[in-house]
Amino acid sequence: MASNLWSEEHLNCPVCLELLKDPVTTACGHSYCMGCIKNCWDQTDHTGVYSCPQCRETFTPRPVLRRNTVLAEVVEKFKKTGLNPPPAQSYAGPGDVPCDVCTGRKFKAVKSCLTCLASFCETHIKPHYEGAAFKRHKLINAIGNLEQKLCAEHQKVLEVFCRTDQTCICLLCLQNEHKSHDTFSAEAERTGKQKQLGETQTEIQQRIQERLKEIDELKQAVESLKRSACIEIKESEKIFTELIRSIEKIHTEVIELIGANKKAAVNQAEGRMKKLQQEIAELRRRNTELKQLSETEDHIHFLQNFQSLCAPPEAGDLPSVTVNKDISFEAVRKAVSELKDHIEDFCKGELVKITTTVNEVAVYSLQAPEPRNRAEFLKYSCQLTLDPNTAHRELCLSEGNRKVTRGGETQRYRHHPERFENWAQVLCREGLSGTRCYWEIGRSGRGALIGVTYKGISRKGGDYSCLLGCNDKSWSLECSGSSYSVQHNNNCTAITAPHYPRIGVYLDFNAGTLSFYGVSDTMTLLHRFQTTFTEPLYPGFWLNSGSSVTICQLN
Repeated sequence: MASNLWSEEHLNCPVCLELLKDPVTTACGHSYCMGCIKNCWDQTDHTGVYSCPQCRETFTPRPVLRRNTVLAEVVEKFKKTGLNPPPAQSYAGPGDVPCDVCTGRKFKAVKSCLTCLASFCETHIKPHYEGAAFKRHKLINAIGNLEQKLCAEHQKVLEVFCRTDQTCICLLCLQNEHKSHDTFSAEAERTGKQKQLGETQTEIQQRIQERLKEIDELKQAVESLKRSACIEIKESEKIFTELIRSIEKIHTEVIELIGANKKAAVNQAEGRMKKLQQEIAELRRRNTELKQLSETEDHIHFLQNFQSLCAPPEAGDLPSVTVNKDISFEAVRKAVSELKDHIEDFCKGELVKITTTVNEVAVYSLQAPEPRNRAEFLKYSCQLTLDPNTAHRELCLSEGNRKVTRGGETQRYRHHPERFENWAQVLCREGLSGTRCYWEIGRSGRGALIGVTYKGISRKGGDYSCLLGCNDKSWSLECSGSSYSVQHNNNCTAITAPHYPRIGVYLDFNAGTLSFYGVSDTMTLLHRFQTTFTEPLYPGFWLNSGSSVTICQLN
């Protein structure tokens, strides 16, 4: 019979959503577990005001709670029927907003109240739908960190946006410290920023499409690079195979040449030796006959044969020769060795070119844009100091080797191989390479050259080949009053620009750019060199009489 009067919903605690334990009923008629309602009211002891979690009716002082025995009996009977527990999927999990009213294991909140600054599950949100006292409360989909919706100073709901301070404020803030500020309702400000948000989203989507397109292009480029590399490897193998064959052919020809020369020389020598041996045999035969004739006792026989046997031997059959006793092919070996050295040197030089060419092949080139304002240039500022070992004797360094002045007094610098002897120039200690660098130069006086150079610039000569910009090792900007000119490899270009007491120099070593700027409220490009730098660059200066330049402190 109890099951006809009571439903499962009536016997669940509105706080823990489980079957009532030691049920108690408040004066407003709502029932709770004794522990749940005591826990709720314990949290509000400091206010002295106690309310029903469902209808929000308040009680002062704190009501004395007594066990509802009738309801307890009904609960006991229902326990015997084997009631099913609430579904597990309704409990709050990771990433979910838990209900602020549930005790114990909390259920997932479905709505948050910006008036109550609390989040509620499906059961605990019902009073907001049914009770008249909650009609004005603003409900939104469940969100966490509701305490961020309160003003830290006044503990009031944030409802207004201050454009002056770019922050959310409450109504009390609006009446006090933000009274004269440019303020709008949060809803109105949201409307304006929603449009900006849409534009940002559109820009992001466009960026995504651009990046997807870039990925597709990179994939195609990678595939093209792979195909090209395979083709070039095969072609290179063919070329090197032919080269090896050519060297092997030369090798064979040299061996055959030496062999043929050896054979011809041996045959020639052996032919002469045979003739010599024949001549020796003939001479020995005649010598035997002459001996026999000299020993005969027959005077008539002697006289009859004397004329024929004593005739001198015939001469001229064999030409006279000089025998080379130190025969050697060492000269051939030397020539072959020189050929090897020439081929190796040539191959090394060509390999450098090939390596450079291969390294220039890339799927993409990454080059950041040049800075647009002084703040961006300053991100690349570098520390520079003047090198006393390079300073001409008419130049005086000061301010921690950051300033150089050309006066009439000769400085007592020690001899150093890197010192400029004839031109009033000085270089910095630091060599710049492989990065972006920016520095600024303050100037005064009649004029100066501001530039960069490879370390190998000549220091001793008196001709213009030692001057910054007048050779292939340096680049410079000449500043003389309000007139300018740039120089490289003795090529000079005049520039029309107003007077700038401060010059900015920007070097992008890898990109091969050297730029000179006039520094004021804005950055005015005076000239940009575009080239390929192959060695570290050293900033340097030439000064006219009575002039000075200072490396400005930027950090």
